[in-house]
Formats: sequence, C-alpha cells, structure tokens
Amino acid sequence: MNDIVRIEEVSKQFGGIRALNNVSLSVLKGEILGLIGPNGAGKTTLFNILTGLYTPNSGQLWLGERSMLNLKPHQILQLGIARTFQNIRVFPEMTALENVMVGRHARTRAGLLGAVFRNRRTRTEETQIRTRSGELLETVGIARHSHTLAKNLSYGDQRRLEIARALATEPQLLALDEPAAGMNPAERDTLSELIRTLREQFKLTLVVIEHDVKLMMNLCDRIAVLDFGEKIAEGAPAEIRANPRVIQAYLGTEA
Repeated sequence: MNDIVRIEEVSKQFGGIRALNNVSLSVLKGEILGLIGPNGAGKTTLFNILTGLYTPNSGQLWLGERSMLNLKPHQILQLGIARTFQNIRVFPEMTALENVMVGRHARTRAGLLGAVFRNRRTRTEETQIRTRSGELLETVGIARHSHTLAKNLSYGDQRRLEIARALATEPQLLALDEPAAGMNPAERDTLSELIRTLREQFKLTLVVIEHDVKLMMNLCDRIAVLDFGEKIAEGAPAEIRANPRVIQAYLGTEA
C-alpha cells in the first residue's frame, strides 16, 4: 500500500500550551488507522489540522504529492477528505435525508444560475442527489428514518447520519472522531462491522479516534498513540497492546 496522507513534524500551540509536538504520521491507502491516547493527548487537534480547521505552527501535510498546508476545510473536502465530529453536528431541524443531501451538494455542478432558474439539468441533478442520499441512509442502516427530523433520532442514529453525510461528499479518506461515543456494546459491535463494510464498499481509507481501546484493537490495521501531544508508539494492534510506553500512558508509571 502507498501513502495517501503524510503528516510531517506537525506542531500546534495554543498560547502557552503545546497541543502537538513534532508529530509525524503516514496513512496508508486502504487501511483503517486508529488514533488513541488519554484525554488531552492531541488527537482531535491532529484531526482538526488534517481537515483544515486548524493551521499548524510548523510542519507539513501532504495528500499524495500535493501540500494541504493552509488549505481551507472546503478545499480539503473537495480533495477527498471528509470527517465526523466528536460532538455531533447534524442540522437538527432538517430530516435525515435532507442532512445527507447537504453533504451531496459538495459535488454538485448546477451552479448559481441553475439553482435560481431551476432548469432541466438542475432538476435532474436534484433527483440524483435525493436518490443517492437515500441509498447512503440505507447503507448506514437508517433508511427508515429518512423523513425524521435529525433532532428526533437516537444518539446512535445521529452518529450514523453523520457518517452518511460524510460519505455523500465522495471521500477517499474518512476521518471518524469518536464514532462509538454514547453507544452500548451491541451498537459498537455493529458500528465496527459497518466501518469494515464501508472500507470495502467505497474503497475507503479510514482514520478513527476512539476511547474504546478494545474496539480499536479489533478494528484497526495499525494504531498510533499520542500522549501529551507527542506520538509515543505506532504499529500493529498486538505491538501497541504490549508497548510499555502505551501501558504507562494509560495506567501510570507504577502500574
């Protein structure tokens, strides 16, 4: 497999707090890469840099041979990197179907004039967007809620809705920030199967942040571990499970 994304010596500082310190990481095409670490380790900060919400103080980001440094979130989305958020960000007063259609509009071609005059091309494209959005809701298992307001969905279904909306942008890399948060064990098992299915069905590369270490060990091909803004380990799940620095980070020096 080849690198799809390279993060090279990235640092990010907020005032006197260094959230990331010279972190380097490669994401291989077609893999599920896990990102774990204690609270405050810098995981979400790294996600925010990867998706253009933050600009690093130093370092470089590459998508293939293209630099992503200083690109805006919508530009990175157009390059094929989509994400979900640690705190759910759906449009609560829109239906599930409408939420996914919003994501799909990132790939529309109608333009302003088409939207205003509603020509045949625009109407055809809108029909295609609606159809595709319904298919994505079916893929993530919530098609029965297509016409339900997002605010009325269960917590787990809102998580699935966010994934469907991200898929609607046609990403090559999907970044999931704590997708299993708030789910019970059965829901988490189902989510793991969904993530594996999405990789195969959409030929995706995935980067996943999750606090459930057991889930990550069973799901991911490789895992990188952050602690106090530094990468302290990277490797296969079995290597990470036995790594003394990882054990110390989670359990403390004495343990």
